[in-house]
Amino acid sequence: MAKICPELMLEQSSSPPPPSSSSPYVTSIRETFTIWMKSLVFHGNGCTVFNSKGEIIFRIDNYQESCRDEVCLMDLKGQVIFSIKREKLRVFGRWNGYGSCGRIKGRPLFQVKRNYSMFSSDNVICNVGCDETNVGIGCYKIQQLVRSTSFKVTNTAGQVVAEVKRKQSSRGFGYGEEVLSLEVQPHIDHSLIVALVTVCGLIHGKL
Repeated sequence: MAKICPELMLEQSSSPPPPSSSSPYVTSIRETFTIWMKSLVFHGNGCTVFNSKGEIIFRIDNYQESCRDEVCLMDLKGQVIFSIKREKLRVFGRWNGYGSCGRIKGRPLFQVKRNYSMFSSDNVICNVGCDETNVGIGCYKIQQLVRSTSFKVTNTAGQVVAEVKRKQSSRGFGYGEEVLSLEVQPHIDHSLIVALVTVCGLIHGKL
């Protein structure tokens, strides 16, 4: 497992301290994560997220192989950060993200809806609408090539705030489709981005 973890990134001693934030998953520097699209639980679906030091930061363990309409994003200790549930009320459905209480009730913190268009057959585009009462969560768009595991998350200004692509070694060798590299820009909540990556995995049946 150590082979798929990112190499240790040496930060300069002059790097500014992390900003004060209600979320422990926001920093003032760009962060790199490794996403292994496998659960640490035997015979379970899910994924495991490592930071640049090779430490497990987030994980998803889905025990129901036939039901992928509801999953929980947790930290290493099993504390629920987001509960993600698919709503089938509309033709194509949508995914709702709820808070750390781990209960599916009340108004979701964010919603992901796939944008189907005959003019974007080569791309999978998802609009992320967020609860306006949550100041720390913005609204984003996810764009992904149909036959690719790479995708970008952009904000309302069109700026890339996070990018996912297949992980490669320092020599340029790939680790396979199940090992991804995630880069998150400064001052962006890592847990929210991983939750959006989770939704993409659910859309494509990877979790």
